[in-house]
Amino acid sequence: MLPADPDEGRRCLLQLQVTARSVLGVLTLHRGGLVLDDGWLRVYGAGGADGGLPSLGRVNGFPEEPDPHWHPAAGLVVGPDVLGGVFCLNGHDPAGSGRPGDPGQTTYFAPDTLEWEALDVGHSAWIGWLLGGGPERFYAGLRRQGWREEAASLELTQGISVVPFLWSEEAHEDLAATGRRAVALREVVGVSADFARRLGPADPRFLGES
Repeated sequence: MLPADPDEGRRCLLQLQVTARSVLGVLTLHRGGLVLDDGWLRVYGAGGADGGLPSLGRVNGFPEEPDPHWHPAAGLVVGPDVLGGVFCLNGHDPAGSGRPGDPGQTTYFAPDTLEWEALDVGHSAWIGWLLGGGPERFYAGLRRQGWREEAASLELTQGISVVPFLWSEEAHEDLAATGRRAVALREVVGVSADFARRLGPADPRFLGES
């Protein structure tokens, strides 16, 4: 758990208009974010003055002053993984945004398929899933030997660039043979998004600002 920027936390909570007693509210107000599985997964919160993770407000482009009429059009980006996968809470019209699942449910943009996947849980259950070992099975086909050390060596602004790309036939056939290097996480996410627009079934749309 990372220390929070209290002023930014209050700003984000006011914009989200959720109770501070909810899991989302607690993370937004009292935690700068969460870092799980030796850095493989990150969960956004209030952000930190120490330059750790960006806040939910920064990632999702919240207005500078809380605006009750503003909301993230496609959904709320709540966390990434080091491979450029992005977790998002659906907005009020998932189908209109090209995403599966119901409003408020967690979805995942998968860098190995360039598609959104419905997780069929809300934010609180998603956090419980993260803390309860859910990622172990979820990432079974994407973690090669030494992944913990690889993830732990990264800064929180970095992800892992994989070549051939994770969605390629070569990577699907032999993940261990891929080349990997640390680059800015925004670059990893951006490359996957660009390929999804060109090769995938649909534009993934907004995947967060960093």
